[in-house]
Amino acid sequence: MWSGPRNVSTALMRAFESRADTSVVDEPLYAHYLRETGLDHPGREQILASQEQDWRKVVTQLSAPLPAGTTVSYQKHMAHHLLPGIDVDWLAEFEQAFLIREPRAMLPSLERVLERTPRLEDTGFPQQVRLFEGLCSPTGPSPAVVDSTDLLQNPRATLAALCERLGLEFDPAMLAWEAGPRSTDGCWGPTWYAGTYASTGFKAPAGPASPTELSSDLERVAQQAQPLYDQLYAQRLGA
Repeated sequence: MWSGPRNVSTALMRAFESRADTSVVDEPLYAHYLRETGLDHPGREQILASQEQDWRKVVTQLSAPLPAGTTVSYQKHMAHHLLPGIDVDWLAEFEQAFLIREPRAMLPSLERVLERTPRLEDTGFPQQVRLFEGLCSPTGPSPAVVDSTDLLQNPRATLAALCERLGLEFDPAMLAWEAGPRSTDGCWGPTWYAGTYASTGFKAPAGPASPTELSSDLERVAQQAQPLYDQLYAQRLGA
């Protein structure tokens, strides 16, 4: 699942982890991304120490046999972690899907966590579009695209459509989980996952989906991201 940040991606990981047949992996390329970019994300040193930093070894880990009793591997990835130097041939082993969120809804939350104005590259949209286009085939179905608003407002139908596209049977257990952290969460969870820790399922926001006004800096990034989001949105499940 190739997501951007602040896209309810951890909640979607929780949904898949609620399946008895599924094991999950949380952002396995994060340490490699931080090492190669030199970016100062919250908890940088702890993240670097907690994960394999060589993408080739990460891929080997991801392709290893599944834990006993499971038949599905769910990998939660941030699209911007897939840096240009990473060979993508290994993706052929797996079904690919994408999780998107409207830029104006996502950017204020991302700014709060990063404690700086996000760059377009931080949103994951350029990387998502580039990867999506590279995976599309003129003779086969395109990868599944899930919009976070659809997921929050109609989780059962959206998850059922996603499972059908992936060749899985929908499991109602995906609709609920216990609150709190999990051992499968990355060490960055306390910084990024407060909303998921408090959740027990998908819930539509009570207020508007996105703020009506952004700062001038965020508005500039939103305008850059919007066409990329729109391109993927047109391909979403249920479009």
